[in-house]
Amino acid sequence: MTATRVLVLNSGSSSLKYQLLDMRDRMRLATGLVERIGERTSRLKHTPLTGGGESRERGGAIADHDAALKAVAAELAQDGLGLDSPELAAIGHRVVHGGKRFTEPTVIDEAVLAEIERLIPVAPLHNPANLTGIRTARSLRPDLPQVAVFDTAFHTTMPESAARYAIDVETADRHRIRRYGFHGTSHAYVSRATAELLGKAPEEVNVIVLHLGNGASASAVRGGRCVETSMGLTPLEGLVMGTRSGDTDPAVIFHLTRVAEMSIEEIDALLNKKSGLIGLCGDNDMREIRRRVDEGDERAQLAFDIYIHRLKKYIGAYYAVLGRVDAVVFTAGVGENAAPVREAAVAGLEQLGLAVDPELNAARGDGARVISPAGARVAVAVVPTDEELEIATQTYALVGEAARRRLSEDDERRQRR
Repeated sequence: MTATRVLVLNSGSSSLKYQLLDMRDRMRLATGLVERIGERTSRLKHTPLTGGGESRERGGAIADHDAALKAVAAELAQDGLGLDSPELAAIGHRVVHGGKRFTEPTVIDEAVLAEIERLIPVAPLHNPANLTGIRTARSLRPDLPQVAVFDTAFHTTMPESAARYAIDVETADRHRIRRYGFHGTSHAYVSRATAELLGKAPEEVNVIVLHLGNGASASAVRGGRCVETSMGLTPLEGLVMGTRSGDTDPAVIFHLTRVAEMSIEEIDALLNKKSGLIGLCGDNDMREIRRRVDEGDERAQLAFDIYIHRLKKYIGAYYAVLGRVDAVVFTAGVGENAAPVREAAVAGLEQLGLAVDPELNAARGDGARVISPAGARVAVAVVPTDEELEIATQTYALVGEAARRRLSEDDERRQRR
């Protein structure tokens, strides 16, 4: 296959993130973001990453995703990287929810689009935006393979004992209520990169992955396969996050409807947008929270303590699920950059073989690195995530395999003649 470039699109409700990569050497050629689509204050920031180009910004109203992607195409074309390039092999789309059906990257056709649309009730904030981006890209390049890479796919290997909630089975099945998990491309990439860091194959290691950003999730990965994860039917379950509560007694909802006379919409907004760190102390930026902690702010200290307490509970629980743990790895914005979080999360877990070396933990670095003491029974590591590269890798592998099959079928037909 001569075409080696993959354009990765991540379509949000009012944004479009993108990266163009050349899969021969996994080099990024360009990256960018369109913000506030549909508003007068729309903004496109485009950064070419080869040839010494500088970042460019443009403002002005961008009416919809169709206009946004056309604007992106124009910026790419200005750098000789346009969507009409014969070197473009495919477009890979991040799709948040794939349900039980989509367990791997999938070439998009009408049936796939229909199924993603059918899953909107379990991902009302994400799947509609993902669909918009896909349809726009297909309209601009109908001849080009388009691949959906699902956030939920990596977690479909969870056993039923981990994936099911303990509610009436018929009701759960009728309404597709189960634990799906999210951040799957990050957990897939990081668990595999951790095995490489340890000098082993993914099949040989058990890893606890802690994806800590504004959204946060944990996973237990046994031999390269996810066996448990913290997010559930939606991204609300699990760890304390920037604005999400994480684990909460479901009866809180009933209590608030009765006592506070709050509507379902108000409670939804409370748990998803006004809880977590921002609900506890008014800040959801861990850097600001740590600054306040250092100044003696009690609310910030409590928020930090609750965050760490929940994190530590999941580390212990997933240690028990796996039985043997080779590494605990921190990733994403907080995981990669907040040394106090990493230190506090494993403090007191020395009996489990977990500890960090203070100097290694405090040292800044862009690459994957072990921060536990030499000879530690369990490695503690920092591995930067790369979801766009993971999407591009899965997309290119799928399209390349399809191309190889077509060539093989063509050869067979020629031989039969």
